[in-house]
Amino acid sequence: MSAQDAVGSAREALTALAAAVLRIRNEYGDTLGVRRLTSDVDRLAESLDHLGEPQPGHRPAVGADEMVLIPDDPYDESMWQDAQSETQHAQ
Repeated sequence: MSAQDAVGSAREALTALAAAVLRIRNEYGDTLGVRRLTSDVDRLAESLDHLGEPQPGHRPAVGADEMVLIPDDPYDESMWQDAQSETQHAQ
């Protein structure tokens, strides 16, 4: 999902939330809780407006198709024959 798709999805969800808060306002009237909910929805909309573009160089989360599976099989011991042990350097 691209950044634009994600922001678009967030806007759609926020529009649905704003409609739900309006229905709540119609049922509960202009109470402190309803005013706070309305303010929160407005703040979220403003935050989406000020979001801008993703940071340059920011790498999105790895998708399932990009993951590399590493087997749990034991490694071939011959791979480590030329390697020095860390304990040899600590002495």
